[in-house]
Amino acid sequence: VQLQASGGGLVQAGGSLRLSCASRGRSFGANHVSWYRQAPGNEREFVARIGPGSGADYADPVKGRFTISRDIRKNEVYLQMNSLKSEDGAIYYCSTWYRGAQLWGQGTQVTVSS
Repeated sequence: VQLQASGGGLVQAGGSLRLSCASRGRSFGANHVSWYRQAPGNEREFVARIGPGSGADYADPVKGRFTISRDIRKNEVYLQMNSLKSEDGAIYYCSTWYRGAQLWGQGTQVTVSS
């Protein structure tokens, strides 16, 4: 099972990006899928999570600006990021659980210029 995150890049403050997370080798199934991020010198932090019924949770700093969604047919999860701020710049990782172990993708870099 491999998670592949993509969609990062350089964007100006106030701009938008959409990240994608694909699962290779198996379906996400009924598992929660989460996005985390890690900025230089900081610990990895939770950003958003989507459940099998598409119910979602968000960290307070991104509420109202980020939206997590999933396409079951494509077996992908997305993170739409709007009104980006400089403090949103980080490596973004998608994650899910499989057989009791938390799996991580390789990360995608998001850089926000002010």
